[in-house]
Amino acid sequence: MAQHLVERYGDRLYGVLSCYDRMVVTGALPQACYAAEMTSFQSTRGIRIFDYPRFAEPLRDEIRKRAQELATAAGIEIEHLAKAHIRKEDRVVLV
Repeated sequence: MAQHLVERYGDRLYGVLSCYDRMVVTGALPQACYAAEMTSFQSTRGIRIFDYPRFAEPLRDEIRKRAQELATAAGIEIEHLAKAHIRKEDRVVLV
């Protein structure tokens, strides 16, 4: 049975909001945090460092596809903000 987020990570939480519109989840991939580690990780799998964009492309596309499916099902529009001068916080609509 699936555990709720609060149950699963309760020992790491400092508080809980009962109603929120977004979450930021952070973490680390030890083998991908540093250039030398990422190079080592890839070389053990036979992936040249310059081939990484091609290697990661299908993974990126699958994540984007699934995010779009979830957003569509929830009636939410995804807006990509790739410009540094636009603050994401300014785009949030409070209701």
